[in-house]
Amino acid sequence: MIEDDLRAAFARREELTPAVGPVRVAIDRAVVRRRRRRFRLRLAGTALAVVAAALAGFTAVAPGPPESAHQLGTPAAPAPSGALNVLLLGLDQAGGGRRADSVLLVHVPADRSRLYLVSLPRDLLVPIPGRETDKLNASFAVGAGPAGTDLAAGYQATRQVVAQLTGVRIDAGAVLTYRATRELTDAVGGVPVCLPATVRSVHTERRFPAGCQQLDGNAAVDLLRQRYGLRDGGLDRDRNAGRYAAGLLRRIQEKGMLTNPVLLTRLITQVGSSAVTDAGEMSLPALAAAAGNAATAEPVALGLPVRYQEKQPYGFRLDPALAPGFLDALRGDRLGEWTAAHPDQVTGLR
Repeated sequence: MIEDDLRAAFARREELTPAVGPVRVAIDRAVVRRRRRRFRLRLAGTALAVVAAALAGFTAVAPGPPESAHQLGTPAAPAPSGALNVLLLGLDQAGGGRRADSVLLVHVPADRSRLYLVSLPRDLLVPIPGRETDKLNASFAVGAGPAGTDLAAGYQATRQVVAQLTGVRIDAGAVLTYRATRELTDAVGGVPVCLPATVRSVHTERRFPAGCQQLDGNAAVDLLRQRYGLRDGGLDRDRNAGRYAAGLLRRIQEKGMLTNPVLLTRLITQVGSSAVTDAGEMSLPALAAAAGNAATAEPVALGLPVRYQEKQPYGFRLDPALAPGFLDALRGDRLGEWTAAHPDQVTGLR
């Protein structure tokens, strides 16, 4: 009886049931749109991985397959206008308590005249949500959690601190490590670096003489890790990272990789890494074009003006004489004027 009643009820309402064909088509269209969205996000991430590596000399932490050459031919998003700020965090420590020991803010001016590589000292004392005042590199550890595995949360925590410190919008960013620097350096045929003084590795006892030299992958990794024995410690390591970044940019620019999707894809394939990034809606062609246009000129490397505090808590504070003007220039996209007026604050690259 119950079965007969159910059959009758379904029969009366069968004509109200929508046709299967249109529903299936709608579902298929939704799946395609979702796949395209995922593809755009992967594409933007790949772009930032390579541009970030070109800018900072590090490589991204999350492995993933590179996009193929024919995929790079998809329609590009409009080129971003106005100044851009890309935050790159370099990690040299694994496991719990992982900190961002290299913090680089890459400023791309609206006129795309050149790139400004602004290093922020890892020992800069800043307000950190949940920690009051602590060193800048601790912000990543707070976000990444006790195990140091949540890299996205670590990036977001540091991004928030840097945005509050500088007063600029962070348009994109990446969490980076030294892991594939060796492969990247070798993939471009080595990177030229000019050092103002001799650097001796405390890890391998390798000697990097003063002057210009070509670094292979092993040497690049070794140099980028050095801070002990340098006159200004971590500040000198940041300066050497800027010198390496400029040399890497020069090599990639010489090979036309930032403006040639096919060559760019080959480089990604050689390095074999992708990135977990904060790339917004910028596509590979748009981001690469913005960086590529600016990279045609010699980049300017400099550090946020700071002074060391000789009392607890030990660390750096903003230089009261220079930092306000520098930050005003950064916010107003006038770093060219500021560096011209303060040439002693610019890192020598050659």
